[in-house]
Amino acid sequence: MATFRFFIIALCSSLICTHPVVALDRTELPIPEPEREEIDILDARDAKAPPPFAVTAPRGAPNIVIVLIDDMGFGHSSAFGGPIQMPTAERLAGAGLRFNRFHTTALCSPTRVALLTGRNHHVNNAGAIMELATAFPGNTGIRPRSVAPVAEMLRQNGYSTAAFGKYHETPPWEVSVSGPYDRWPTHSGFDKFYGFIGGETNQWAPAIYDGVTRVEHPRRPDYHFTTDMTDQAIRWVKAQQSITPERPFFMYYAPGATHAPHHVPEEYTARYRGKFSQGWDILREETFARQKRMGIVPQGARLTARPAEIAAWDSHSETQRQLFARQMEVYAGFGEHTDVEVGRLVSTLEAIGEFDNTLFFYILGDNGASAEGGPEGTYNEIMALNGIPGKAEQMLPHIEAWGDATTFPHFAVGWAHAGNTPFQWTKQVASHFGGTRNGMIVHWPARIEKTNQIRSQFSHVTDIAPTLLEAAGIPFPERVDGVEQRPFDGASLIYSFDSPSAPERHKTQYFEMFGNRAIYHDGWVAATRHSIPWVLTKELPALEEDRWELYNVAEDFSQAEDLANRYPDKLRELKELFEEEAIKNHVYPLDDRRSERFIPAMAGRPDLIGSRSSLTLYEGMSLMENAFLDIKNRSYAITAELEVPAKVNGVIIAQAGRFGGWTLFTKEGRVHYEYNFFGLERTRLVGRTPLAKGKHTVRFEFIADSRQPGTGGKGRLSIDGVEVAHAMIAKTQPFMYSGDEGIDIGVDGETTVSNDYVEGNNRFGGRIEKVVVEQLAER
Repeated sequence: MATFRFFIIALCSSLICTHPVVALDRTELPIPEPEREEIDILDARDAKAPPPFAVTAPRGAPNIVIVLIDDMGFGHSSAFGGPIQMPTAERLAGAGLRFNRFHTTALCSPTRVALLTGRNHHVNNAGAIMELATAFPGNTGIRPRSVAPVAEMLRQNGYSTAAFGKYHETPPWEVSVSGPYDRWPTHSGFDKFYGFIGGETNQWAPAIYDGVTRVEHPRRPDYHFTTDMTDQAIRWVKAQQSITPERPFFMYYAPGATHAPHHVPEEYTARYRGKFSQGWDILREETFARQKRMGIVPQGARLTARPAEIAAWDSHSETQRQLFARQMEVYAGFGEHTDVEVGRLVSTLEAIGEFDNTLFFYILGDNGASAEGGPEGTYNEIMALNGIPGKAEQMLPHIEAWGDATTFPHFAVGWAHAGNTPFQWTKQVASHFGGTRNGMIVHWPARIEKTNQIRSQFSHVTDIAPTLLEAAGIPFPERVDGVEQRPFDGASLIYSFDSPSAPERHKTQYFEMFGNRAIYHDGWVAATRHSIPWVLTKELPALEEDRWELYNVAEDFSQAEDLANRYPDKLRELKELFEEEAIKNHVYPLDDRRSERFIPAMAGRPDLIGSRSSLTLYEGMSLMENAFLDIKNRSYAITAELEVPAKVNGVIIAQAGRFGGWTLFTKEGRVHYEYNFFGLERTRLVGRTPLAKGKHTVRFEFIADSRQPGTGGKGRLSIDGVEVAHAMIAKTQPFMYSGDEGIDIGVDGETTVSNDYVEGNNRFGGRIEKVVVEQLAER
């Protein structure tokens, strides 16, 4: 007899089925195939074949959809009292549950790994975003094999799985054809992936991967990535249910919206014209009043004060206020547009008859609203990420274009604070709920009976994975692919579905990001804010000098009253608890650096190039910035060996795009080099005469003035050993060129660095034998 093990589950889940079923032993993954009896019958016609082995999901297991919106604050969506109209969110909340004490980690990658594994972000080695990984445990960017993703658990239990949109969990040095692909979506439990790998993308011209293959977006006038990814998600789920209707699916739908760049069709922005002229201070009061009327916040809650580091609306000039109002109009339109796309997905699930048995999570933000745009916002967010704040006078010429393809915008800090009403602070500030408290909606008609209610148990993003397994009737696997698994850090939320007053099960939770840190335990929070997101270069105080605050959040919903002086013993107790949790979860040592950590050598993380000082590239290659030789803030040379026809056109090599980068290209046979400083200043070097037909060597050299970040220097362009042009490049981008656009050989993909050639039609017309990029010795 076969030795394949079966066991009886008397009640696979009291929430899913009500009678005994025979189930596979799912405590180890993959579930082993049965040992087969030896067969001694010669002719297959005389023998009886054993039943085929197949892993199926537990009976009654629901479909699962997780929608994760990016960079949306607790007080943004109309479903939680905010000014952004989100009818899909409102509809799901009305037929489901709102969770008003749900928490994230305060930043993108850390929240996403915690969501998809059920373990704390430092346990995933994601103490910050992947691009800022270091050599320290808790921050290496490498998910341990003992931390299997929940998608893999579901997939190996009979689910079809797919992810669409933003991923941001793959170490950037692993984003190349060399791999490894272990931490890409399709090696992390997802059968299908369509989206972008990094932290942000241009919604009009995204850097898309289909699986592990880079693909160009469709070139059409009305293209927008959120619509594109929704189309892809709809096609996938319809096909999956058409082919295997008996198999449940898990879909992770994570748009780049509403992270910067705030890109949205003008028709949505137009709906908010004039809606934000009152400013961010009054908007906070309006939102807070709506939240109280809706019961989103308790009647006794208080609106926290605006920090001194955020300027009052009335302190700005009329011109500045016009600019700021436009920023929020665009962001609001972006939010509504995203919700409409979620609505298209919901309508599809209804049309194919799968909506009622779909456990649907609508998480309104992976952290608090973002203050990364700086005090006045920015028309080019890449500047802010390089530590260069935007100024109103610089941005005013772009006010009407704000949100279109000529901008890469982010709103001002004051709007982020207003979006996090009623809490203090913003994204990245893990010490306070403005950074970590997000609205969440859960909808599941087949299971949730008491709808249009609020759940106020403390919950955390690590609670989602345990909820999925309990809903599906799947036990936590002791081993996955032969590796013993670290238990979930979160607790299933299903206990709260039927009972608004059930005691919370997530009793303790630490928070930490860039030195901002806190600990929650049994209704109390101890917290210390160490840094603020829009100050990237200022010297910070010593960590041991940080002042801790204390809040009784069981009674003080918004962290409005600091009780540190009144209850010093309680504060001391919680600080000691934070210390225990920090050591246990690899939080220490704390690292408060931001921009500097974009440079691998400064951060101490792996660098694909290692100690090499040159890199040889070939036509058709495309690399991300973190897989390229670092030539920022130093002298370097680019040498291209070409064979060309007469009057050749096209790009030889380019890095990044419209909002900052450099390119070496030909136009009507003449060689051009262009340095694009954040789209603000352009330096061009142009050969005097066209290249003759045949072979040529083209070389560009940059001789840096110093090794300081953002250094200027002298550029020299030569052809076949003869200098043909030179120019001073006054300044360069210090820390990064782009979050999504990389280095292309023989073409300039996505947006173009130069306006002298066009998107989608700039491929080099000759043959590129090779391009050598090399660091030069400093003189």
